[in-house]
Amino acid sequence: MKTVFRTIAAAIVLAGIASASLAATVADIQIVNRTTGEQLTTYRHKGQLWVAGKPGDRYAVQVINKTPGRLLTVVSVDGINVVSGETAVTSQRGYVLAPRGSVEIAGWRKSLSHTAAFYFTHLGDSYAARTDRPENVRAIGVAVFEEYQPPPAPALQPGAREKAEAADHAACSPAAPGARAAESRLGTGHGERVAAPVGQTEFRRRADRPAEVIVIYYDSRPNLIARGI
Repeated sequence: MKTVFRTIAAAIVLAGIASASLAATVADIQIVNRTTGEQLTTYRHKGQLWVAGKPGDRYAVQVINKTPGRLLTVVSVDGINVVSGETAVTSQRGYVLAPRGSVEIAGWRKSLSHTAAFYFTHLGDSYAARTDRPENVRAIGVAVFEEYQPPPAPALQPGAREKAEAADHAACSPAAPGARAAESRLGTGHGERVAAPVGQTEFRRRADRPAEVIVIYYDSRPNLIARGI
């Protein structure tokens, strides 16, 4: 299978307007404020989706599978893959969602049992800025891949044995069923450890290109108001 060396940020630029103006058909994402327990309101503005974050508040990205099949979701925050911590590209690992299932991602994965919590913070304190990768700060992106389904097997002769289809992609899955001053902008911090056990599974992508790319941008409420949102 061909590897697509394409950043999630680039995919967002290409698909952001479509995903913002049309209802997501394959998956959906919601941003949950873990400090208050509320789901953040999503605002549409000039073909983009925005939420307002408050510095210091912890948050999670909830990804929802809207299909009857499994999905691979390659998730990035500020241009950083939430599973591997690498600069995000769509060919990387992600979370595999069960049919009609969902996962709540509360931080960057540090092991199969823990993540480092997401929290809204000033740009200079963000994980991306502290690792010299501030280019895509304020963007939460999900590249969604459907699972390959082999064609129906031909009728077998008596005594013939059916061959097993080998999956070729390992991924993590939930274990349980205008310009402004840079210092005023928000980013996402690399916070305290959060228990979040997962297992590993295999997943073969139906295609190299995502079936859907969804992005939500975030900033402080004063900055959203200044943008006219």
